[in-house]
Amino acid sequence: MCGIVGYIGKRSAQPIILGALKRLEYRGYDSCGFAVLSNGKIEVFKERGSIDELEKALSGVNVGGTVGVGHTRWATHGEPSRRNAHPHTDCKGDIAVVHNGIIENFQHLRETLAAEGHVFRSDTDTEVVAHLVERYYNGNLEEAVRRALHEVKGSYALAILHKADEKIVAARSRSPLVLGVGDSEFFVASDVPALLEHTNRVVHLEDGDLVIITREGFRIENGGNVVPRKMETVLWSIEDAERGGYEHFMLKEIHETPRVIENTLATHLRDGVLGGVDLDLDVPQSSEILMVACGTSFHAALVGKYVIEELASVPVRVELASEFNYATTPLSRETLVVGITQSGETADTLSALKRAKAAGCATLAITNVLGSSVTRLADRIIYTRAGPEICVAATKTFTAQLITLYLLALHFSSIELAERQKMLKELRRLPTAVQRVLDAEDEIKEVSGRITSYENVFFIGRGISFPVALEGALKLKEISYIHAEGYAAGELKHGPFALLTEETPVVAVVAPDRTYDIMLNNIKEVKARKPPVIAVADEHDEEIEKYVDFVIRTSHVEPIFSAITNSVALQLLAYYAAKERGCEIDKPRNLAKSVTVE
Repeated sequence: MCGIVGYIGKRSAQPIILGALKRLEYRGYDSCGFAVLSNGKIEVFKERGSIDELEKALSGVNVGGTVGVGHTRWATHGEPSRRNAHPHTDCKGDIAVVHNGIIENFQHLRETLAAEGHVFRSDTDTEVVAHLVERYYNGNLEEAVRRALHEVKGSYALAILHKADEKIVAARSRSPLVLGVGDSEFFVASDVPALLEHTNRVVHLEDGDLVIITREGFRIENGGNVVPRKMETVLWSIEDAERGGYEHFMLKEIHETPRVIENTLATHLRDGVLGGVDLDLDVPQSSEILMVACGTSFHAALVGKYVIEELASVPVRVELASEFNYATTPLSRETLVVGITQSGETADTLSALKRAKAAGCATLAITNVLGSSVTRLADRIIYTRAGPEICVAATKTFTAQLITLYLLALHFSSIELAERQKMLKELRRLPTAVQRVLDAEDEIKEVSGRITSYENVFFIGRGISFPVALEGALKLKEISYIHAEGYAAGELKHGPFALLTEETPVVAVVAPDRTYDIMLNNIKEVKARKPPVIAVADEHDEEIEKYVDFVIRTSHVEPIFSAITNSVALQLLAYYAAKERGCEIDKPRNLAKSVTVE
């Protein structure tokens, strides 16, 4: 995710801004920059790459201004480059803008502004904001920003300067922004860690807020009215703040899932595009799709198989990359090979894509890391927008992969437009649905206590819930060290039934789809062997309690999207089980975040 900071006070702005940006490096970025108001002129410095590289490029230069804004960018519109780095300015260089989020109608705005004579210097959506403010500026910066934002559609956290105004105007809509209050100085940032070196007094801005900040104070407006916002004292240390106040990175990252879904959808859903999906793909039509991946990404691929085959009617096969590399099955040049790797550095997946390219196949990579090895190898790239994931166990990145695969299925599908729009509407509801699962984490925590004393747990599911069960088992085993196995529910009778006793709990993932009735029969068979059974089930399921001992309820969504809500519930189940057992959650033994050897 991008990072945004701003400062106004009596001290030199440049070192404060650069230091605050370094506190946000964990969010991930590909370029950075800052702007300082100095002697009636806005000085802009930016660079592709790290903040250290920007500091080297400055060669000891320290602009003396005391008002400024800064940004670390993770590219969405336009490649990672100096010209696309923030801040962005208007034609004259009088206005500087930093922005997190997506301006959904930027193309229309850009064309309109260009027709009026505005000259654009970047490929970004953000630059249109600078030009809109320029259009409306008539000596009053906040009024120009108000009028500009009336035309903007999308998500944003903005901080804006004008050379003639010693103030910062900031605004928020669906992208986090925090105001920091110091002693005769003020800060804005996308996250609290950027501020804590200087102040622990913060105001969390809300959607629709516009804040005008001067050295004398600040005023927050919403809907044209001045509004009060509560000032809070942050009690975290800087080390704690890097985890956002959560005890572990894993829990923090699970809680970031709704925002991750919003960011991924905002990146790939566009107004004016048929069906709303714009993945910017020109891969050839293929007779078959082959997905190669490892670990959690492999489970995401298995979900993708169900979704793509249902929506697009294209045959999909999924292979473990580590096994695929030693198979002798010939590859058809008509096969599209999709490699899924969170880090973009997974050695087995890279090798599989190299084999596919050598066979003449078109290749597509789904990854979370810009500039990683896979981005230089595959023909086409789709970036997930999960931000950095510090915990070894993948959580929000798994969800981001699933969302991307749903969008890929819609990209390839030939379903009727009305059905497509219905699917897109459901996708947009998912952040709210996931948040409701997160809001019920106390109930999930209580259920997790039912399995912590056992050493073996089975997870079962059918259809799209089968790979969800596999992923649930993986999460439990890797962070709680409880031996857990995932099975297709219909396979229990082909061997695993021999292991079922009162000492082997079973977690059943139950979706309200065409597998529902047979899944209940499988649960009956399990109960006959006396294990305690925990079901993960839809909140509207009125039958499930008759068959199991405990139920974890998840938000009602269309069955095809149940993989999202059910997976988040299982992540929380694993987290709280591991916490009760006193495990090292963020860094489980013997595991690494990125597996770079075969």
